[in-house]
Amino acid sequence: MSVTYLTQEGYDKIRLELDELKTTGRQEAARAIAEAREKGDLSENAEYDAAKDAQGMLELKINELEKVMANARIIDESQIDTSKVVLLSSVRIKNLKTKKEVKYKLVSESEANLKEGKISASSPIGQGLLGKCAGDIAEVQTPAGMLQFEIIEITV
Repeated sequence: MSVTYLTQEGYDKIRLELDELKTTGRQEAARAIAEAREKGDLSENAEYDAAKDAQGMLELKINELEKVMANARIIDESQIDTSKVVLLSSVRIKNLKTKKEVKYKLVSESEANLKEGKISASSPIGQGLLGKCAGDIAEVQTPAGMLQFEIIEITV
């Protein structure tokens, strides 16, 4: 089993989603199956088959989230070393080709959300930034080719 490192916020979000799926999600799946069952012969009832498939997918999602929760380790952001890029660091970088600056927070895969500026530490850019210090140049192999980023600032 692999350990998943999460912020307290990410852990709480997964816990909330898991609770929702276990209560409301399971109730809705059971109701859909009961409604389909009332429509007659189950051997030729596509609605029943679809409801059972949806229930199976729901249980799979619940199982995956339970595994994440069982192997989660919550990282205290106040204990993060800002001398180099580590998980949960906020990093301001400059693309040396385009001269554009962006700020990302390196998080676990389950918390990654580009719209919020959170990228996975296991992504190509995340891996290229890990361990670098302010002023270093990170060379990152991406699907678009080799990119170079200058680390401008590392914060929490």
